[in-house]
Amino acid sequence: MSELSVRRVIAVTNPHSGVGRGGGVAATVLTKLLQSGVEVVRVEAESAAASVREVSEALADPRRRPDVVVCIGGDGLMNVLLAAMAHSGVPLGLVPAGTGNDFARELGIPTNDPVAATEIVLRGRTRVLDLGHIESESATPSWFATVVGTGFDAQVTMRANEMRYPRGPLRYTAAAALALLGSYTLPFRIELSGLAPGALDNPAEAHAVLALDAVMAPVGNTRTYGGGMLVCPEATPDDGYLDVTVVGAVSRVAMARLLPALSAGKRIDHPATKRYRARRITISAAGGYATADGEAAGTLPITLQAMPGALTVVVP
Repeated sequence: MSELSVRRVIAVTNPHSGVGRGGGVAATVLTKLLQSGVEVVRVEAESAAASVREVSEALADPRRRPDVVVCIGGDGLMNVLLAAMAHSGVPLGLVPAGTGNDFARELGIPTNDPVAATEIVLRGRTRVLDLGHIESESATPSWFATVVGTGFDAQVTMRANEMRYPRGPLRYTAAAALALLGSYTLPFRIELSGLAPGALDNPAEAHAVLALDAVMAPVGNTRTYGGGMLVCPEATPDDGYLDVTVVGAVSRVAMARLLPALSAGKRIDHPATKRYRARRITISAAGGYATADGEAAGTLPITLQAMPGALTVVVP
């Protein structure tokens, strides 16, 4: 880690983050930055593509290049910015204003105190992390910082994104309960390349293929999604690997018992759950969807690749 000197920032905002919370948080953050004598350029574009374009152009111009790009929003806005931030070397600072805020929580950034989070942006340190890269037949290549959902969890996330109540993480619990009323298992094929030493009792760089009916197979660069659900409990965002948790076919009753514990951030060690770690993971399942950092990421199949050292972030 290294110390940070901040004189110029680009502040990217989304007033719709956190069901409208983003606008108030942005005002607090911008005031704090200006009072600290920092030059601030605000980006609040009409689309994700426009935000990425504005930030990318500034990063490429030595006269406009900021010391930090500040994301004032949730995991969704952070995910949008990865297209500009990946491999740029410019630190990404986070001021959480979303629903889940899993990436900020992973980095130890306060999720309900925008002033404290802004202080970290101004006086924190930088840390270099991995990102995951996504290739898909149904969507353009993209990045993720936290977790990619596949199967039931992706279905739940997409349903939760359409809901307005309840607010906060409880929205995911409500969406999961509704999703359980329908079909919730899929015929998965999971290809693991570059397995971590000891995985599946195979040597490093081994290759394996799993074929099974399963509820979901989330892939994590970090440990949680959905506002703290501990789905990839051993994931570390700077080890060069991605973790995948495969939840095999279980009954509705078993799933109904697992969901409250998962929502409470507890580790799940059900006999039907297996965990693996690999550098490259391809997941296929007919009729399956994918989400990345809580946002829609097309349909399966997808291929996920760990990209070591792709992102610099500001941490306490």
